[in-house]
Amino acid sequence: MAGHSKWKNIQHRKGAQDAKRGKIFTKLIKEIVVAVKTGGPDADSNPRLRLALQNAKGANMPKDNIERAIKKASGDDDADYVEVTFEGYGPDGIAIFVEATTDNNMRTVANVRSYFNKFNGSLGKDGCLQFIFDRKGVFTLNAEGLDEEEFMLEMIDAGAEDVEFEDGIVTITTEMEDFGNVQKALSDMDIEPTESGLQRIPTTNKKTDAKNFQTVMKLIDKLEDDDDVQKVYHNIEFDEALFSEAG
Repeated sequence: MAGHSKWKNIQHRKGAQDAKRGKIFTKLIKEIVVAVKTGGPDADSNPRLRLALQNAKGANMPKDNIERAIKKASGDDDADYVEVTFEGYGPDGIAIFVEATTDNNMRTVANVRSYFNKFNGSLGKDGCLQFIFDRKGVFTLNAEGLDEEEFMLEMIDAGAEDVEFEDGIVTITTEMEDFGNVQKALSDMDIEPTESGLQRIPTTNKKTDAKNFQTVMKLIDKLEDDDDVQKVYHNIEFDEALFSEAG
């Protein structure tokens, strides 16, 4: 799990750059819209919206933006978003799983396929990665002010599978069925994660050489920059030196 957590930390730092380009807010607004349309605008009775709002606050989205997104989604003239997934392989057989939310599926399919083709990858059939990724609950939060040993015991008692402190960030991993218990435990402690949700965690990581590593990083960046793409998961083994070279 350490490899995943370390990559999440890199993504967390990269998030600051994405936010400057407006990418993070765009994706969060889409999640709020979908949450409202599927479960209504009341966060108290809509767990998905509650989670989306929590992530929006964790990303420092202005309150006005959040309120406009909820109001827009509650209207009748908003775009009808659908959620789609893509499974494929990058160079050297690196597994890549993409989650997207779109109002034009043909556009999204064409774009995602073009990214894979451009960077020596290929899309596969639905389900081709089912044995490579597990669905887990993941919480990311600031470690400041936390007693590492005491907090870890609290989280394990709540059902956490793994708790990792690194570079001032805490990453908590849970089984899907324990996600709500850990979420409640954090709420009871008045701790608000910067990000939380169900994610796809690789069961095994794959090593590759410098050239393929850089190409996969470019593919992942291209996918993440697409406004329709919400999340990108992969099983490449993290290498600090190769990551620095990839820039």
